[in-house]
Amino acid sequence: MKLFLNKNFTFMFFGRVVTNIGDSLYAVAAMWLVYDLGGSTFYTGLAGFLSIVPRIIQLLGGPIIDRLPVKRLLLTTQLLQAGLLLLIPVAAYAGFLTVTLVLVITPLLATLNTFVYPAQMAALPEIVKKEELTKANSYFTVAYQGIDVACNAIAGVLIVALGAVSIYLLDSVMFLVGAVLFFFLRLPGKKTVPQKSGASSHIKTYTRELKVGIAVLFNKTLSRLLLGVIGINLVGGATFVVLPAFGDERGGAEIFGFLLMAQAAGSLTGALLTPYLKLERFGLGRVYGIAFVLSGFLWAVSVFSPWTWMMIGLYGLAWLPGGVTNILIMTCLQKGIPKAFLGRVLSAVYSISGIALPLGSLAGGALGVAIGSTAIIFLSGLVVTLTGLFWLLDRKTRSLPKIEEINEESFIKKETAEVMAV
Repeated sequence: MKLFLNKNFTFMFFGRVVTNIGDSLYAVAAMWLVYDLGGSTFYTGLAGFLSIVPRIIQLLGGPIIDRLPVKRLLLTTQLLQAGLLLLIPVAAYAGFLTVTLVLVITPLLATLNTFVYPAQMAALPEIVKKEELTKANSYFTVAYQGIDVACNAIAGVLIVALGAVSIYLLDSVMFLVGAVLFFFLRLPGKKTVPQKSGASSHIKTYTRELKVGIAVLFNKTLSRLLLGVIGINLVGGATFVVLPAFGDERGGAEIFGFLLMAQAAGSLTGALLTPYLKLERFGLGRVYGIAFVLSGFLWAVSVFSPWTWMMIGLYGLAWLPGGVTNILIMTCLQKGIPKAFLGRVLSAVYSISGIALPLGSLAGGALGVAIGSTAIIFLSGLVVTLTGLFWLLDRKTRSLPKIEEINEESFIKKETAEVMAV
């Protein structure tokens, strides 16, 4: 706990905790309010699309984060988010709250939020010692996922007790508290680095580096896994946007909150269990295949459970394998990709896999109107199961090396090495 004797870390950590609470409560309240005002899964699909699209372009914010003082950036984003959130209760009080207003505010909030977490991660090396970085990052990660679990559990109850509009007011206050905590940060100023080349040169360099990252992902080693993950993200986006309607059918807003809590708890449990499962001795493709056959099966059958508690439990368990594979694939990339190329590869991972989420949100919202939320969740689970089976049956995927044996030579094939060398 010596880290908390560092005032900068303490203010940064608790500022993040407060804003995470605001983010988590808002995510649930926004989907429910859109469903309540619009009365259709089409609108929740559109809201999901608008909230996820800014994440695809998050990597473009890197230069901004590098140039602006972190404290100013954090204060500005918190105050703007607080102001935007406050518009909803003001509109409700004045009698002109519409689903359109909620949908307009959603991408603006999501865009502002894309700067917060990267800015904090970029500032950590400035406020803690080098040997404390791993522990500091762990605190941030556990706090982030733990808050998601807790807030998803109580968000549905709060919506029932206070109403979704009141959650927006509460969130606005949370972001103001976050701004106060960030105000007390004392961070070193940014060093101005002279620019030797123009914007066109930067664009060309960025495009070339992103092309390298994409080439790594689409080589023969990873392409099948990547395409499968894109498909899983597609149906994951579809499932998320029909959950409010599904929860409403099964009992109301509190069921929606419990489903989100189970999802977050399943992912967190998988991440925590990964070091103890000793899966490094197995081939990466086999692990992925078995993990998502189990995940998809639980995902699909959960909607047919006769009891609500069983349905929530099975749905939560369906997300546990994903928590495991997220940790494993990150370890594989860190071991198998040269450090000089890791940043651009991870940027490509985030961008390419993230493309499927907003598309899935739109498709899920539209299809939910036609065939219902239960059918969407079942079909999504079926797609995940079939993806896992494909990985198990596909010879190239099964032949992926054991995780413990992965290195640059085993992971990066000849055609990718040639691209990297350019």
